Amino acid sequence: MFSQQVYSERRVKLREKMGSGIVLVPGNNESPMNYPDNTYHFRQDSTFLYLFGLDMPGLFGLIDANTGQDILFGDDITLEEVIWMGTKPFIKDLAASVGIDSVAPFKSVFSKVGQFKELGTAIHYIPPYRGETVLFLVELLGMRPSELTANGSIELIKHLVDMRSVKEQIEIAEIEEACETGYKMHVAAMKMAKPGIMEQDIAGTIQGIALAYGGGTSFPTILTQNGQTLHNHDHSFRLEKGRMIIVDAGAESNGHYASDFTRTVPVGGKFSQKQKEIYNIVLQANNTATSLVKPGETYLSIHLKVAEVITSGLKDLGLMKGDVQEAVANGAHALFFPHGLGHMMGLDVHDMENYGQVYVGFDDEIRPVKQFGTAYLRLGRCLQPNFVITNEPGIYFIPALIDKWHNEKINHQFINFEQVNKYLGFGGIRLEDDLLVTETGARILGTRVPINPEEVESFQ
Repeated sequence: MFSQQVYSERRVKLREKMGSGIVLVPGNNESPMNYPDNTYHFRQDSTFLYLFGLDMPGLFGLIDANTGQDILFGDDITLEEVIWMGTKPFIKDLAASVGIDSVAPFKSVFSKVGQFKELGTAIHYIPPYRGETVLFLVELLGMRPSELTANGSIELIKHLVDMRSVKEQIEIAEIEEACETGYKMHVAAMKMAKPGIMEQDIAGTIQGIALAYGGGTSFPTILTQNGQTLHNHDHSFRLEKGRMIIVDAGAESNGHYASDFTRTVPVGGKFSQKQKEIYNIVLQANNTATSLVKPGETYLSIHLKVAEVITSGLKDLGLMKGDVQEAVANGAHALFFPHGLGHMMGLDVHDMENYGQVYVGFDDEIRPVKQFGTAYLRLGRCLQPNFVITNEPGIYFIPALIDKWHNEKINHQFINFEQVNKYLGFGGIRLEDDLLVTETGARILGTRVPINPEEVESFQ
């Protein structure tokens, strides 16, 4: 948790942006695994963490832009809870630690919000993503569940995106800490990528590292020999010599800031010639993106330039043909690179994704592209200093997609399917770094996980 001044200043800034009305900020509660007292690992809501900083269940924040008052609703711990869970600070002391001097019992939020409703005060909230929060706000606001999303505050979303997109130095330090843990995770995975090892063994080891050095993993680990499946969470296979393993994994700092790296490793220590050729195209795409990142550039334009690098490399190998720029304009590259170049990162690995990607990753000038592949780009907007973003190009050979494009003659003028079919069973390669946008360019955050093929092979 940061100093009370940090949270006070964030709330002051938000009140100034809002101008009037109240902002409701519900914290998360415990989520039962199979009965009420046996719960999943608690994760506080990121908006609540950003504005109120308190990492525990049973809290609700209210920001009054009309009067400048902030209220923390919550209940002091009972004796029974002390017996089972130990002592905790009083609510008034928790509130004071984040610069709030007004507290009230949790249930009194109903009467307080009721007063604002009677006065006709504008009530702002972020549309909820958890079922229990939906039910709570339904009762609090007197709406049907279907109305909650429609009545969420776009004004509040835009102001929070504006604030959270530009990272403070203390936030960057937290992300760097998560990146250092991510480095340890990926190096451990590289050392373990030997024939006969179960994917699950590696996944369990690196998740243990994330817990040992911080708050655990920042998202469910992707670790698989079947890298052609972009988000493959199945770890049930034994590693086979000659194949490659994609490890897409990140850590959370104790303050819940994320890292997100991906590396692709040859099982048994050596890339085949075919694997190295594809790997080097992806590496060139990754390095090109880093070199292009700077304030004023749009990430959409960088994504498309990276697509040209991939298309050109595949053309040199005989897998694609025709004019490179025309192929990219027609989306032909998406047969091999069917996702976006990256996304915002911070308190969430896909930062602020619950606010709506159209508000987080795009702006009035740069809108989402509907074309297959580029439609999955989460970040297209103009870059600013102190944005933290991911850079994760990849090349994949997805049998079902190849069959569809071949049978339906999609982009056939740019694809050499006879050559492509020789890569069925290849899998996929993705290489991902986390970048800080600086005043003049970009800086890779944390110690860069080994990425040159010779470095990667040396771990075996």
